Amino acid sequence: MAFYQKLLELFQSIHNSERFLDVFPELEAQILQLFAAERITIYQRSYHSQDIYSRFKTGSELTEIRVPIGPQSIAGFVALSKKSVLIKDAYDEQELQSIHPKLNFARQFDQKSGFRTKSVLAVPITEQNVLLGVLQLINAKNSAAFSQEDSDKATQLAQLLGQKFRYELGATRGPFDYLQHRNLISASQLQQLNLPPQDFATQVNKVITDFKISKEQLGLSLEAFYQVSFIGFEPEKYQLHALNAKLNRSYLLKNHLVILEDQAGKVVIVLTNPNHADTLMEVERATGLLNYDIYVALPDDIDHYIKGQQEDNLTELGDLLNEADDDLTLETLQQEDEGISEETPVVVKLVNRVLMDAQRLNASDIHIESGKGKSSCRVRLRIDGECRELIQIPPAFMPPVVSRIKIMARLDIAEKRLPQDGKFSVKLASKIIEVRVATLPTVFGEGVVMRILASGEALPFDKLQLSPRNYQMMSQMIKHPHGVLLVVGPTGSGKTTTLHAILGRLNTTDKKIWTAEDPVEITQPGLQQVQMNNKSGLTFAVALRAFLRADPDIILIGEMRDKETAHAGIEASLTGHLVLSTLHTNSAPETITRLIDIGIDPINFADACIGILAQRLVRTLCGKCKEAYQPEQIEVDYLQRHYGLAFAPELELKNPLTLYKAKGCPACEQTGYKGRVGVHELLPITTKVRQLIYHKASIEQIQQQAIADGMRTLVQDGILKVLSGMTDFKQLQAISVFED
Repeated sequence: MAFYQKLLELFQSIHNSERFLDVFPELEAQILQLFAAERITIYQRSYHSQDIYSRFKTGSELTEIRVPIGPQSIAGFVALSKKSVLIKDAYDEQELQSIHPKLNFARQFDQKSGFRTKSVLAVPITEQNVLLGVLQLINAKNSAAFSQEDSDKATQLAQLLGQKFRYELGATRGPFDYLQHRNLISASQLQQLNLPPQDFATQVNKVITDFKISKEQLGLSLEAFYQVSFIGFEPEKYQLHALNAKLNRSYLLKNHLVILEDQAGKVVIVLTNPNHADTLMEVERATGLLNYDIYVALPDDIDHYIKGQQEDNLTELGDLLNEADDDLTLETLQQEDEGISEETPVVVKLVNRVLMDAQRLNASDIHIESGKGKSSCRVRLRIDGECRELIQIPPAFMPPVVSRIKIMARLDIAEKRLPQDGKFSVKLASKIIEVRVATLPTVFGEGVVMRILASGEALPFDKLQLSPRNYQMMSQMIKHPHGVLLVVGPTGSGKTTTLHAILGRLNTTDKKIWTAEDPVEITQPGLQQVQMNNKSGLTFAVALRAFLRADPDIILIGEMRDKETAHAGIEASLTGHLVLSTLHTNSAPETITRLIDIGIDPINFADACIGILAQRLVRTLCGKCKEAYQPEQIEVDYLQRHYGLAFAPELELKNPLTLYKAKGCPACEQTGYKGRVGVHELLPITTKVRQLIYHKASIEQIQQQAIADGMRTLVQDGILKVLSGMTDFKQLQAISVFED
């Protein structure tokens, strides 16, 4: 009875306080004494992220404790499951896994504070089943662990804290109460919404249709109740995540749930009812997903994400793509092995599904490859520069699939002995996607490669990830009113992206800019961009001559493919224009000798050229799972040796040195890498380099002088990016040849 009397007094003190923050310092000792605990932490849920943070806590060793909602910590697991836990030994992994297979104790906070956690009692703080926080008691004083009776009492305290938190956070008691508080609906209308039996979709329809409430206002109401952010249907910002494939489509539709990914790679789970803790835990078990945010959305919007946005009739293909059946499986294909053609529905759906998955996964190329004999054919996607298998299909389906793609690209379906090229365009998720098609005959049948050319905006110049040295030199080069600036590298090394980033910096109202491109992949307001058409005779050389009659300040030529184009570009620069172009060479010094070898006058080129940027793309480490480690001395010596011992002091290596390596998580498809970054080699045309070009010096002589003038090689720039944690040495080795 004495305990409950003290608990009642505690309740009264909390209830009478204006804010719990004001009264906690006085009540902390009482709560600890009441439960015979060493420490207490009261976590509050973050509004805009999927974590909880220490609003009130015992001890001043740590400014704040913040943990994600999930099994990575005890408090995070309680927040996710909304179930209390009693733990005798927080360091006993077997005890933790008996509660949940992936439950961990966040021991890093003990390591930082010097405090040793033993027993733990944690209960969720909820109101109307909405998670508001977690109450955690640490280290029972009078016994080895807290008891079930302690848990029951803590639950009562958590209920009172829930009421207090709801008031302080401005949370409402129901999903539509906010609308009444703002006088957007009446009390009687709110009562109508709460009359059973009504599912949430019916309630939402009544609010929008009958009560004339906008989606934005309804979203604010849902945010106030669920205490999470609201999103509408925004396909230009959020894309379906690959992990949806691990969940049955009917399950997603039934539970009004979808996993999305934003442009920055952040993963979000979107539900109509974020209170469903069991559903979230089912998703975690099925997908392995641990780090994510939770959003609330309307049922129709979630269905649109799952089914695909229904676009207006741009083309018949656009409609087919958006209506493609996500339940298409290999078993379905095998059942329909007979009587198939390019018009068979399952063939149409298969091609559409491949295109949708390629666009969703940001693939650059699709490879459809015939198998030997009766072996399955495979579809692979090139993502971040590497091919990954998407699906295998029965061999009987290969000819109709190839024919289907030929029809879309307007190629001759009867011609199977010669290579063919074509293209088609389609609108997906509000974006125009151009697909270039190449078919080739192989010994096992025709193969198809489709390149996806997604039109987009230019990357800002500051986002090119140039080293400080290269950034400064490039900024000076593009200030020249005339000259030739070349960006070189193999196909797919990001040359066009870099050129458009430079143009974005130069694109001002006082400049007239013409571009000749094949194809036009990136568009920018203010540029006059021309698509090349070799069949009609519109080549780079023809376009360049036309530009010179069109009063240009800056000219971009997609590629200097031949002597005629290169000569015209150099002549244009010598007559007072800034010319940007690309070339397929392996290094900046090699570019000079290549142009001289094809017949370009070395004196004219030396006078015209202001700089050459060689680049490659390397895969970047996934920011969500990359692992830090301290390299052994042999690895440090290896990096210094390949950077050049004479330049090693530039690295300013710390001791101990921290590098990063790939690990793998759901966000990066377990590869450990996500996205790519440029590795650069910028050669400035200095007076000494110009003299070497006049005399047709060798590549080695030009490179030595360029390095002395400030150039750093691709390998050196790559090592800087390894040291910065962007990538690892394995990726650098993939683009360069190293000697042991």
